[in-house]
Amino acid sequence: MGPTAVIDLNADLGEGVGDDAAIIPLISSANIACGFHAGTPTILRDTCAKAVDSGVRIGAQVSYPDRSGFGRRFMDVTTEDLIADVLYQVGALRALAESVGGTVEYVKPHGALYNAVVHHEQQARAVVDAVTKAGLPLMCLPGSVAQRLALDAGVPVITEAFADRGYTPEGTLVPRTEPGALLHDSQTIADRVVTLARTGAVTAVDGSMIDADATSVCLHGDTPGALEHARAVRKSLAAANIDVRAR
Repeated sequence: MGPTAVIDLNADLGEGVGDDAAIIPLISSANIACGFHAGTPTILRDTCAKAVDSGVRIGAQVSYPDRSGFGRRFMDVTTEDLIADVLYQVGALRALAESVGGTVEYVKPHGALYNAVVHHEQQARAVVDAVTKAGLPLMCLPGSVAQRLALDAGVPVITEAFADRGYTPEGTLVPRTEPGALLHDSQTIADRVVTLARTGAVTAVDGSMIDADATSVCLHGDTPGALEHARAVRKSLAAANIDVRAR
């Protein structure tokens, strides 16, 4: 009997933290840093090579120019600067990926930029403009301003949910500075992904069920226990007869 559902598993990699080599075989899409918030050209090229070897889709994880803050601090960037920053990062990762036989197939904002384009019209428009110029799909949060603008511009969208992050009842992520921002139990995380793949819903911090409407699920590669979480997710998905592949 074939799979009852399909889900894409993605992880943030190339940041010089976590065990990327062990996580890559467990996922289907790799959000690879582009050097602005983390990673060196050598690390990024090596991560691309590992993704190619495992048949994993490569995405450019673009960020504010904020290495000291790991890209987790909001920056009031002008439209022209943000467009150029995104295009610069995509171009760099494209060159590195192509040098090892891979291709960049989508763009995903990182950290504070990801959160900003959920509601910040000007920055979301700049990111969508850059992604349009790059000719790539955008991975973003369902219901975000970035998703609306991308769809209006005819840019393909990959909607995303988070396996190990807390959700507010409004469907946004709980800030990392607040209680409930991160899930720590591997089986709880695995059960959430199975439920999401089957029903398209996740449980918010107040216990309510919210519509996630996601085709991809992020497993953070830099959180404590990330490898154990990823292994538990794959085991639970296999037991539930759910296929893992890029969509």
